[in-house]
Amino acid sequence: MESAAALAKELRNWSEVADFYRKASELYIECGRSQPASDALARGARGLEEPMPDQAIQLYIDACMILEEDGKEQMAFDLYRAVTSVYIKLEKYEDAATILLRWGLAADKCNARNSQCKAYLSAIIVYLYAHDLKQAEKCYNDCSQTDAFVGSDQYRCASKLLSAYSEDDTEEIKHLAQSSTISNLDHMIIRIARNLPTGDLSGLKASASEEKDVPLDENDLT
Repeated sequence: MESAAALAKELRNWSEVADFYRKASELYIECGRSQPASDALARGARGLEEPMPDQAIQLYIDACMILEEDGKEQMAFDLYRAVTSVYIKLEKYEDAATILLRWGLAADKCNARNSQCKAYLSAIIVYLYAHDLKQAEKCYNDCSQTDAFVGSDQYRCASKLLSAYSEDDTEEIKHLAQSSTISNLDHMIIRIARNLPTGDLSGLKASASEEKDVPLDENDLT
């Protein structure tokens, strides 16, 4: 099946590439071999990143799920990195942040605290790059509920970044983007961090403040 997938790739029959790699993965699962099953999907995803990025994303996520279900979260880190990169290329920043938070959760399960903290800071940076201060602050507050994140270098960096945004301090934001803490993140995150801040800071802060002041509708349970 994998050979058939490779041949389909040479012939640029992209839908068949996905189908054959999925079938190969299913057969590995039947044999109780989660790692090769995940690898097959990952190979398919890499081949489809350019022609069918949405299909590639789904293959990557399915590959992650196979490893997670087998308690091999740490083996999925490169897959999370790959799918985050595709989301960023597609400018689907909310999806990128969501997968980074999922990566952080997987890292927590296998006690990979450094990777967990990096994933959380990366998610906050993605929200800031997307010009969504409200979500960045919410993400920071949610992540601060975890002991691993609080007190880490990544936590301190995130705190300073959000403070700089609240003070409209463009120079401090640019300075923090060059910090060693951010320089130790993945290249895709470093690249967008170096472009911070995006848009008008005062307008961004006003928008976040307005959303906080919206009265609660007791009839809206969403």
